[in-house]
Amino acid sequence: MIRVTLAALALAAAPALAAAQDITRVATDKPVAKAADALAAAIEPAGITLFARVNHGKGARMVDENIGDAELLIFGNPEVGTPALKANRLAGIMLPLRVLVYEDATGQTWLAYHDPVDMLAGLDGIAADAPYVQSMTKALANFTARAAE
Repeated sequence: MIRVTLAALALAAAPALAAAQDITRVATDKPVAKAADALAAAIEPAGITLFARVNHGKGARMVDENIGDAELLIFGNPEVGTPALKANRLAGIMLPLRVLVYEDATGQTWLAYHDPVDMLAGLDGIAADAPYVQSMTKALANFTARAAE
């Protein structure tokens, strides 16, 4: 019985482990707020809308917890995202794009995002080589690299 339970737990955890491996992380020497500001500044001239900026670190401090500094930027461009939504409405769970700017336990700041190819994989009608998926992939790599400089 214990083996069956352990096997079930391992199977249940497998998607979470796989998802964690699909996260791209870009290191920066900037503090979180400056890196998040740099990311916002990088996307604005490209005609991309910053929909929200969620301060997870501040939220944790509101309940007397400390997770370090962490901000989630949510942004997108309807010209790029709408084709994905037309192909499969479930893409709306993953879009708009998100980048987490956070400080890890050692004090290193990271810009982290889920690769669009992996993020949208498995949705019927969305091919990894679709132009809009490739556009999202290139944009995330470009914006996070610029923000990290």
